[in-house]
Amino acid sequence: MAARKGRRRTCETGEPMEAESGDPDSKGSAQVYLPGRGPPLREGEELVMDEEAYVLYHRAQTGAPCLSFDIVRDHLGDNRTKLPLTLYLCAGTQAESAQNNRLMILRMHNLHGTKPPPSEGSDEEEEEDEEEEEERKPQLELAMVPHYGGINRVRVSWLGEEPVAAVWSEKGHVEMFALRRLLQVVDDPQALATFLRDEQARVKPIFSFAGHMGEGFALDWSSRVPGRLLTGDCHKNIHLWTPTDSGSWHIDQRPFVGHTSSVEDLQWSPTEDRVFASCSADASIRIWDIRAAPSKACMLTTTPAHDGDVNVISWSRREPFLLSGGDDGALKVWDLRQFKSGSPVATFKQHVAPVTSVEWHPQDSGVFAASGADNQITQWDLAVERDPEAGDTEADPGLADLPQQLLFVHQGETDLKELHWHPQCPGLLVSTALSGFTIFRTISV
Repeated sequence: MAARKGRRRTCETGEPMEAESGDPDSKGSAQVYLPGRGPPLREGEELVMDEEAYVLYHRAQTGAPCLSFDIVRDHLGDNRTKLPLTLYLCAGTQAESAQNNRLMILRMHNLHGTKPPPSEGSDEEEEEDEEEEEERKPQLELAMVPHYGGINRVRVSWLGEEPVAAVWSEKGHVEMFALRRLLQVVDDPQALATFLRDEQARVKPIFSFAGHMGEGFALDWSSRVPGRLLTGDCHKNIHLWTPTDSGSWHIDQRPFVGHTSSVEDLQWSPTEDRVFASCSADASIRIWDIRAAPSKACMLTTTPAHDGDVNVISWSRREPFLLSGGDDGALKVWDLRQFKSGSPVATFKQHVAPVTSVEWHPQDSGVFAASGADNQITQWDLAVERDPEAGDTEADPGLADLPQQLLFVHQGETDLKELHWHPQCPGLLVSTALSGFTIFRTISV
């Protein structure tokens, strides 16, 4: 592996990256495996996780899979690195029948780091190891409320001291749910039992909007104006939600006009109150200013931004960069100071299927993560440069053509949908897939 400046680049990764032969007569050692690069797995080969590539790694399942989730900011402090960790998620299910869906709060705690391989020892040491293993088991509490219809997307915001979830339903409604009670009960086993027995069936949304006339996925809270929300649907319309003094919302019935196909994702500017970005199945990315009339609010357009649908975007909180991922599997970085040029400042092609989620690291300005329908999660660093003093002689030949900014490839999930960095636990990534939730931190970030 070629040496990289300032950060460790890892490709013996994840669940997983090494292929081992099941043939006892095979003399080949473990090899790095990357989908779409090099030969496919042969009969008798299996993928084996390289646990040394992870600082922390856990998995969880909730029954029906969750298409979307959000990390709930908590009061446990920022920049948390001391293990074990505790975190809170809000997620929505995609069950087979509409009436079996749930909106849920998950409390995951006692999340320890990965352990070094066990050493041979006495029976007494083995008993101590078993006791330690029991103490290190991760814990999960769930507070669920019924939701009619699958949940396409969930985003959480704190409105003062009140945590609220905005939920896009496959039934075409956008609903608001108060989360305070659910967050309280997952911290108290007795209160949780009472809630599940007596209260959960009675929980209803505090607000609902059916004006989209169809389902959608795009949804984003403003980080600068509490309660301000954008929602976009599969019929190319975007609506602005403005909070009212009574604790409700006013939704402008005039949609923002510009896209010619489904609005796939929305992102408020982290530095300007009235500016947002959108992407669409019409292959475009647009920048809007809500001070203008909705029919004239589109200020900048890049099209085609990708060769096909633009699925997801993320607006950096630290640099004037917009990150996009498309059906073409490409990841593109756009400098908003040069957006009129229509050319990205960087394009990366590691994924071999549509990109399903992208997000900038909340603290490290050059780092981002992406997930794809190829069941890869990739971590990238724009600041990584090739070390001219280190040759590529130690690199696996199959990795020689990888982008130098690619830090880490995580595999082993099925049908990846969404990922988020934890805003209070540096380097911690959470993803959701058909196979469940994965919580991990790599040695690279």
